[in-house]
Amino acid sequence: MDFLKPFNIEITKKELLELALTHSSYSNEHGGGNYERLEFLGDAVLQLITSEYFYNLSGAQEGELSKIRAGFVCEEALAQYSKDVGIDKYIKVGNGQINNVNDTIIADCFESVLGAIYLDKGFLVAKDYALKILEPYVKEHHIFLGDYKSRLQEMVQTDKKSLEYVLVSEEGPSHDKTFIFEVVIDGIVYGRGIGKSKKEAEQQAARDALEKCA
Repeated sequence: MDFLKPFNIEITKKELLELALTHSSYSNEHGGGNYERLEFLGDAVLQLITSEYFYNLSGAQEGELSKIRAGFVCEEALAQYSKDVGIDKYIKVGNGQINNVNDTIIADCFESVLGAIYLDKGFLVAKDYALKILEPYVKEHHIFLGDYKSRLQEMVQTDKKSLEYVLVSEEGPSHDKTFIFEVVIDGIVYGRGIGKSKKEAEQQAARDALEKCA
């Protein structure tokens, strides 16, 4: 696992990195732990890194800062960062999950790896690592999927309309569910989205609604 070499990071506690790349489906089959605790920690570390970064970058007020940050720490963004680094190639999953390493899992592992770096090397190294990956997207004003819900919310608030995301169905086993959501504005269905997580399906529904309203 040499994906951290370009960042001049070598994890001393190898078991931390192994854990950060182990999905629950793998640990259920083979025993041991999984990345969920490290993901929890990495999420908090990433929130602090990005909060400080956008606070220093922009004079925007709290609400706007939250929206800006959300656009760069949404599931699609984290999955893209993970793929950029090459984390996705090393994730260990169980046999039932092997053909479905979806963006939710890949995004989770960006956070769990960040958590491992934080524990092993400290906050400054974790911060340098995260910003080297994230900052190019900020500078090119990249728009990730996570912005669709925010943009739709802003549009609806302007017209003082009600907005609701309704779960239409969920199918499949617990480790491989597919969700379908509809976005309802003032009682009218404006969009429908399908995703491997509820968040992804809601974002796709918001995107569909925005395209229809354009």
